This record gives sequence, structure tokens and C-alpha cells, in this order.
Amino acid sequence: MLKQYTYLLIDLLAISVPFIFSFHPKIQFHKVWKSFFPSVIISGIIFLMGDALYTHLGVWGFNPDYLTGIQVGNLPLEEVLFFFCIPYACVFSYHCFDRLVDFKKYEQIKKWLGPGIIAFSAVLSVIYYDRLYTFAACAGLVLMLIMVQYWFKVKWLSKFFIVYAFLLIPFLMVNGLLTGTGLAEPIVWYDDNENMGLRILSIPFEDLFYGMSMILMNVFGFEILNARNPVSLSKVA
Repeated sequence: MLKQYTYLLIDLLAISVPFIFSFHPKIQFHKVWKSFFPSVIISGIIFLMGDALYTHLGVWGFNPDYLTGIQVGNLPLEEVLFFFCIPYACVFSYHCFDRLVDFKKYEQIKKWLGPGIIAFSAVLSVIYYDRLYTFAACAGLVLMLIMVQYWFKVKWLSKFFIVYAFLLIPFLMVNGLLTGTGLAEPIVWYDDNENMGLRILSIPFEDLFYGMSMILMNVFGFEILNARNPVSLSKVA
């Protein structure tokens, strides 16, 4: 009976601890919700539109055995919740690092890592122009990074890169489960004709680029709204 709630439980477990600790006096993430929620709604709409298209085209799909059966358009409810629960956990983590770690000595990282990721992603998008997921994930990340690093010239990009590196651990755990690691079958399946066919355990390599774009878009909106509507947070002891 519980099998049909597997994807829903993954969503809820991903957000449960971050939500509970949002009210911790040293973290106070709840005080910046007014910056987070508009950002996640806009990002969610953009990514869900692409998600619905890729599902329609068969780039990926969902195993009904692990779903409640509730649909939102051509997407399962759990997939829609994914684009809220995972960004919440990631932006919460970003906020925690920002509160607890001094990133000033790492500010130069973006000067070499940003161009490096852009170049690598651009090369992959050209080589695999005929693989829809590979092309979209890599080209999308190229556009996002160019926008934040060279157009808006944000000061927090080095911090984002460091935090995203730490987020890769829970990322591998969650995406591993969704793509079949430890399960009899994957919850989310991929057509390998539309990607490189390279896997990290059961995770398509492209998910690294797709995930970075998704979290970067959420952090970008979060930071912009925080700058426009600053909130006074008590100092960390």
C-alpha cells in the first residue's frame, strides 16, 4: 500500500527538516519567506512548463506504481511538489550557509569556475545538439550563468557554487531514489535517446546541469527580493 506514496514521501521528507528548522533562532528562514515564495513560484512555473513538454515528448516519464494517481495536467502531483519542496530545502541550505559561514575569502572562485562551467556546458550542448535533454539542460545553464555573472554581475555567485557543491550529496540521494537506486524500478524514467546515456549510479549526468539551473534561478530571485526588501535578522551568536 505504501508503494504508491513513495514519490510523495520523498518530497515531504526533503522539505520536513528544513521547514522545522526554518524557525530556529540562529537561522530564521521564516523571516525571509516573502523573498523565497515569489521566487519559487516563478521558477516553478518556468520549470514545470518545460517538464510538461518533456513528459509529452517522452524525454522522461513516471512509473504509476510509485504515484498517488493525482494528476496536474500531464504531470503527477508529486512532480509538481518536487519543484517546491526541493528548492525550499536548497534555498534554506543556502540561507543557513550565508548565516553561519564567512564567504569573503572565496569571492574569487566565480572568476574561474563560472567561465569553466559555461564553456563545458556550451561544448556539450553543441556536441549533443540532437539530444533534447542534454541540449536543453546544458544550454539552459549557459544562459543562466551568463545572465547572473556577466549581465547582473551578482556578488554572491562564488557562495552559490560552494553551497551547490555541498548540496550534491542530498541531491544524489534524492535523485538516486527517483531514478531507481535502491528500488526495483525507477520512479522517473528517462529515454536515453534524448541524453548522453551517462549515469551517476542511476542518475542521468544531465541532472547536474538541470539541478544547478533550477537552484540558481531560485537563489537569483531570492537574492533580488532580499535586496529590495531587506529583513533584519538577529546576529548569530
